[in-house]
Amino acid sequence: MKAAVLYGKEDLRLEEVAVPVAGPGEIVVRVGAALTCGTDLKVYKRGYHAAMGTPPMLFGHEVAGVVTEIGDGVQWFEVGERVVPMNSAPCDECFFCLKGQQNLCEDLLFNNGAYAEYIRIPARIVEKNTLRVPEGVRLDYAALTEPLACVVRGLEESGARAGDSMVVIGAGPIGLMFMHAAELAGVDVIAVVKREDQVEAAKLFGARQVVRIDEAVDVVEAVRALTPAGRGADIVIEAVAVPETWEWAVEMVRKGGVVNFFGGPPTGTVVALDTNRLHYGDITLKASFHHTPATCRTAFELVSSGRFKCAEYITGAVGLGEVPAVFERMMVRGGVGMDIKTAVYPVSRGEAA
Repeated sequence: MKAAVLYGKEDLRLEEVAVPVAGPGEIVVRVGAALTCGTDLKVYKRGYHAAMGTPPMLFGHEVAGVVTEIGDGVQWFEVGERVVPMNSAPCDECFFCLKGQQNLCEDLLFNNGAYAEYIRIPARIVEKNTLRVPEGVRLDYAALTEPLACVVRGLEESGARAGDSMVVIGAGPIGLMFMHAAELAGVDVIAVVKREDQVEAAKLFGARQVVRIDEAVDVVEAVRALTPAGRGADIVIEAVAVPETWEWAVEMVRKGGVVNFFGGPPTGTVVALDTNRLHYGDITLKASFHHTPATCRTAFELVSSGRFKCAEYITGAVGLGEVPAVFERMMVRGGVGMDIKTAVYPVSRGEAA
């Protein structure tokens, strides 16, 4: 079969590899659709991922498809069923799992290989974190479940409730997903974006007001002016992952509010925060990482319900052979046009319907 294989930093090749075989408890899925992701782009830039694998490695993790083979002992799925397998599953036995923090599992099992004709799903993911896709739900839409599950967990960890005000800094794929999920939850969203093309995207996905950083003399003051009595937002989501926006987030939140540092800067990054404001403002600082089986199911329900704007979120479509070129283009994202997610169809787009 054809598959995208990462050999190192910015070295992604389409190759012929063996079709995977299902071992005990495993399934093999014919890929209907896979989606590009910011995490994949980070791995592409870096050439490896300590937890997800080292090169040469199969690549991609947001996927949905059809079961073509089941291994011994599989009781949950049958050949021909449409499924969306998540990219990880916890052990449910370690310290963190027993504390209800499955996203921090000490033995979190990851899986890659979405940019291929077929993908093998490990037994633990089959058992704990693979979901059936109902008829009427497109496979390319179902593949949005994994990133949305991370966002759902971020919203839950931030305590977002209907009627709250929320600032989302950043209008990349995750920032836009936060805006839309928050809007669907009844949260009033203010977006902070970088470029003109991101303004309409932010509004499309639920932002009531938008602040462009290249138009505001003082971005923090411009945002606070849009909040009730100028006191700041109840919640601020940072989805850019640079020190400046981490610092903005703390200045944009109200007293007693919550900041969620969702964007993860590189190791060793340092920020300067006003400790007086943090202490006397009784501000809660959070950081959310990854997802859990529970938030995967919440996200999947949101996708399968038809409430999430899946069609608008998938802005590009390519065949498997174009994957290396897609990642080359993603390296220079920020030019003309708003590209959110590209769907990769190994066979035909019609199979994702």
